[in-house]
Amino acid sequence: MKPSAFFSLSIVLVTIFSCGTKRQILFSEASTPSLVADNFAFTEGPAIAPNGDVYFTDQPNNRIHKWSAETGKVSIYMNNAGRANGLFFDDEGNLLACADENFQLWRIDDEKNITVLADGFDLKNFNGPNDLWIDNKGGIYFTDPYYQRPYWERTKMEMDGQRAYYRTPDGTEIKIAADHFIRPNGIIGTKDGKTLYIADIGDKKTYKYKIQKDGSLGEPELFVEMGSDGMTIDSRGNVYLTGDGVTIFNSKGEKIDHIPVPQKWTANVTFGGKDRKTLFITASTAVYTLGMKVAGVH
Repeated sequence: MKPSAFFSLSIVLVTIFSCGTKRQILFSEASTPSLVADNFAFTEGPAIAPNGDVYFTDQPNNRIHKWSAETGKVSIYMNNAGRANGLFFDDEGNLLACADENFQLWRIDDEKNITVLADGFDLKNFNGPNDLWIDNKGGIYFTDPYYQRPYWERTKMEMDGQRAYYRTPDGTEIKIAADHFIRPNGIIGTKDGKTLYIADIGDKKTYKYKIQKDGSLGEPELFVEMGSDGMTIDSRGNVYLTGDGVTIFNSKGEKIDHIPVPQKWTANVTFGGKDRKTLFITASTAVYTLGMKVAGVH
């Protein structure tokens, strides 16, 4: 073989190998999302419970529902749920909810007792807490976009911006975490607690931040030129964004896969099941699941 031919072959092999390393087998290509239940008004905010069950919201109907990891069935968990949107479980098994009916952040214990954790900032009502993530210390990051709701009496926001906030682990302070957004929405952090992702759905961008020891965030770094309604992350560090189905990016911001969902809008996504290998998708009037070859992380 001529040296030039060998060189060309080497380039081809390196290119193939490089492309192969970016391709991750996350789910069977023959698999499609399976319909679990429908006839909701608008599904949102899925969160995995310690036993693998997934709780999600139907905000227009003011309900929180539960999907059983054991049976695959859906049942009503709570009525009059504060118009909850995003949900997340803390380490004690309490369900936290972005309850935007009265612009609050709730903690719901296993007896369904409600504690208001936050209800405003700087003597003003929040726009409407939307989605949240809890760090390893128990601090809570949450986004606060403004979406005019038909059940509000107000017709404009009281805040002078749409931001992400941080509630300190001891609950004594609410701080501005980031305020450079047009309309922040989805939020998720890495398992090691070092990186936070926040989607600016209003600007069609998603950013990543280094989390400092005191919970403050470093300078925003553009992750991808795509916004997201909700988001999750898997054990390999891949980030799942929603909107037109589910789009998956690796930790470098490279698109590696896309999951079509047969609805006009996919609002949110999380990993559920006892092994955390069931992708649970809330999409418009329905919810879906998809078996995965990779697990999610809390």
